[in-house]
Amino acid sequence: MATNAISMQTDAGVTQALAGEEMSGFDELYSKHYRRVYSICLRMTGNVAEAEDLTQEVFIQLHRKLGSFRGESAFTTWLHRLTVNQVLMHFRKRSVRSELTTDDGEMPDSIDPVTINPEAMPIVDRIGLENAIAQLPRGYRTVFVLHDVEGYEHEEIAKILGCSAGTSKSQLHKARMKLRRLLQQRAKAA
Repeated sequence: MATNAISMQTDAGVTQALAGEEMSGFDELYSKHYRRVYSICLRMTGNVAEAEDLTQEVFIQLHRKLGSFRGESAFTTWLHRLTVNQVLMHFRKRSVRSELTTDDGEMPDSIDPVTINPEAMPIVDRIGLENAIAQLPRGYRTVFVLHDVEGYEHEEIAKILGCSAGTSKSQLHKARMKLRRLLQQRAKAA
């Protein structure tokens, strides 16, 4: 890191150095972004072990694809997309593995993911969740999506929205409470 000490202070500097085969900055990149990547993986999978495995896979992919980062967007945006794509690929692979053939070679319907992983959320519930999120007031919805879906910290959300971190925390709490009520109402109606 001594050869590029100034440029290593930013993600762009780290990625440039790494693209040039200088690997000393990868630990820095990993340390700086591990929590965000893990958070996204955990929110998407709902499973700690899968999230840990996927986080490692994301950083392996990051190492392989770092040369393709063109700097047209923020590094965190590019890393977020890489992470989401890795998790989605994991889901695709898992759903392909869950298909079975019968003795006569026929392909039955795919196995219900609920029977494979009881922690997985059924599609109907995901639709209900999406509808409930859509019913949230705009401020609640924005903070909820930025924090719980995108993985931003309250300080980052405060900068993005031009409010305080306390306001972000309050909005998130209110959003979660309202979502709970909306989902409970949906469950009672069903």
